[in-house]
Amino acid sequence: MEFVVRNVRLSHAPEQPPVDIGIEGGKIAAIASGLPADFPGYDGHGNLACAGLVETHIHLDKTRIMDRVAPEEGRNAAAVPRVAAVKHTFTEDDVYRRASITLENCIKHGTTRMRTHVELDAGVEMRSFDALLELARDYAWAIDIELCVFPQEGLTNNPQAEQLLIEALKRGAPVIGAAPNYDPDKDGQVRRIFELAREYDVDIDMHLDSGNSPADMDIHLVCELTKQYGLAGRVAVGHGCKYSTLPPPDLQALAGKMADAGVAVTVLPATDLFMMARDQTYSLQRGVADANTLVEWGVNCSISSNNILNPFTPLGDGNLIRMANLQANVCQVSHPHRLRECFAMLTDRSARLMNLKDYGLAVGNPADIVVFDATTPEMAVAEVKAPLVCFKRGVRTVTRPRADLHRP
Repeated sequence: MEFVVRNVRLSHAPEQPPVDIGIEGGKIAAIASGLPADFPGYDGHGNLACAGLVETHIHLDKTRIMDRVAPEEGRNAAAVPRVAAVKHTFTEDDVYRRASITLENCIKHGTTRMRTHVELDAGVEMRSFDALLELARDYAWAIDIELCVFPQEGLTNNPQAEQLLIEALKRGAPVIGAAPNYDPDKDGQVRRIFELAREYDVDIDMHLDSGNSPADMDIHLVCELTKQYGLAGRVAVGHGCKYSTLPPPDLQALAGKMADAGVAVTVLPATDLFMMARDQTYSLQRGVADANTLVEWGVNCSISSNNILNPFTPLGDGNLIRMANLQANVCQVSHPHRLRECFAMLTDRSARLMNLKDYGLAVGNPADIVVFDATTPEMAVAEVKAPLVCFKRGVRTVTRPRADLHRP
């Protein structure tokens, strides 16, 4: 073996004694106690190890643009038009520069896999797509990135958006998305995205059901089409704010429908807290779907960042552990097993949502290993613990030493 990560607790079995992880040729070659001490290595001192965090829903193309958009007026966020008004200023170099800063923060916080959503429309054409393809190539030493292309500003009313989507799919984009809230024919957009997904054999990841009431939800059509097209396990929806407005019996019935269809949900607590209830001035609705409850009723869920430093979310640092902690606070999650499930929504469940067949700490998988300053997943979430070290395919990519107190 070329290298050994020693004395770490596996995130899927933290109660078990610490083990060593042997690495050879960029892959995990052995997981056992007491691997030979003569190999070079890193001592985890009994801390928690996972295969890295998985960001399933982020927008690198429009990150870090608060300095160029119009200010928010009153309680009307108007995020889509405010971004649309500056898209013409996006160049490939500009997108690459902004995205790389946010991406490096994500890497430093322990993310090793990512799905970034990319807007395609007349305002930006293929510039963001081209920039993020280059970014994915340049940062492959630290993170695997896949692109999900989607029409943010409408599809049925925007023929150029469809042309751009098809161009991206022909160039290898592995996922297609949708934003039906911004289309005059919501059902038409959803149906067309399913048709394109079938034609190009790609997964689907949609922005769905943002809003302050359960009226007019698109998830029912998505579940119907998922079953019709045989895409169970290949369809995800992000946001789902409307699900937070349902009484428990109705939410359980909806969860049963999603679980039966094989539709996953990504909850985006930072953006949903910031964007929802804009029609209210007091006793504001939270608008954050209860991912733990959905999981307990059979739905696969992930927790992700969505937007960072733009009109949809003018805050954030790319720290997924902080997102899980925020989710737990908002949904009042306190039991250790439920906090552990929140950690799984950044790791194993996220990997399942993205159909990552080679994710996890197992012999033969890539040696993607992140060691957190914690001994259990629930501790990492509850205390927003940072990674101490990250490895990508067996090569160290990040070191974050603990802070030291300098006592008098």
